[in-house]
Amino acid sequence: MTATLDGTPRLQRNWDSRAAWNFIGGGAGTGLLLVGAAALPSGWPYLFAGALGFALIGFGLSMVWLEIGRPFRALNVFLHPQTSWMSREALFALPLLTLAGIATLADQNFVSLPLQMRLPVTPLASAAAALGLAFLYCQARILRASHGVPAWREPSLQWVIIVTGITEGLGLLLFLSFFVGPLPAWAIPTSLASLIARAGVWEYYRHRLNPRVPVLAIAALSRISLPVHLLGHALPAMLLLVSLVAPRPGVTAVVAGIAMVAAGAWLKFAVVTRAAFTQGFSIPVLPMRGQPSTAAAAEVRQ
Repeated sequence: MTATLDGTPRLQRNWDSRAAWNFIGGGAGTGLLLVGAAALPSGWPYLFAGALGFALIGFGLSMVWLEIGRPFRALNVFLHPQTSWMSREALFALPLLTLAGIATLADQNFVSLPLQMRLPVTPLASAAAALGLAFLYCQARILRASHGVPAWREPSLQWVIIVTGITEGLGLLLFLSFFVGPLPAWAIPTSLASLIARAGVWEYYRHRLNPRVPVLAIAALSRISLPVHLLGHALPAMLLLVSLVAPRPGVTAVVAGIAMVAAGAWLKFAVVTRAAFTQGFSIPVLPMRGQPSTAAAAEVRQ
C-alpha cells in the first residue's frame, strides 16, 4: 500500500475496481444463494437463484484473478488458511460453488442428467447457503484485516459487508420475481427489514470512523451517503410498501430490488476504491548508514 514518509495519507493502489467487483459479486451472489434456499419451501424454483448466484460469485473471483499481475500465482492463495482470510475465502469458494452448481443442475428440467431425480435440491441448497454465509464473513474479515487502511480496519465495516450482501440477495430475489412468479410471503417484509438494517449499520460505521480516519476518506463516504440513503433505502422502501397493498406488486417490487442491488454495489465500490486512504507515517530523522544517531553522538561526547 502506498504511504509517504511525511505522514500524508495516500489512496492505496494495490486494490482497484477489480477487487471491488469481487466484494460486489461475491456478496450479492452469496446473499442470493441464501434467500434462494429459504424460498424453496414456498415452491420457488432454485434454478434461477442458483445459476445467478453461482455466476456472480464466479465473476467476483475471476476479477481477483485478473487483478494479479501473474495470474498463476493465484494458486498460492490456498496455502495460508491459518493466517489469511483471503485463503479461507478461497477454500470456502470451492465447495460453495460445487454444491450450488449441483443443486442448480438438479433443479432444472432442460437437460437430462444421470441420477438427477435422486438428488434432493433442498439439502444441497441449504448447505450451499451455509457455506455462502461463511464466504461472506471471510470477505468482511479481509477488509478488517487490512490494518494500513483506517476505513477498512474499523470493526463495524464487517457488519456493513454482511448485511449489504443479504440485502443484495433479497433485491435479486425481488428482481427474479418478474421472471419466476409470485414472491414468497416473507420476501417483502424481510426486504424492508434488511433496508432498515443496512441503513443503520452504514450510519453506525460512518459514526465510528470519526475522527480516526483521514479526512479525505470520510469525505468520500459522505459524498455517497445521502444518495445511497435516498435511492438505495428510501426509494425501495416506499416501493415495497406500495407492493404490500398493490393488487399486482410485480413491477414495483422489481424496481425496488434493482435499487437495493445498485445501492449495495455503489456502497462497496466507494469503500474499496474511494475511501481506501492509508494511515500515513512519518520519520522525522532518517537514519544514515555509517553515521551515528543524534542520541548516540551525544552519549559519545559526554
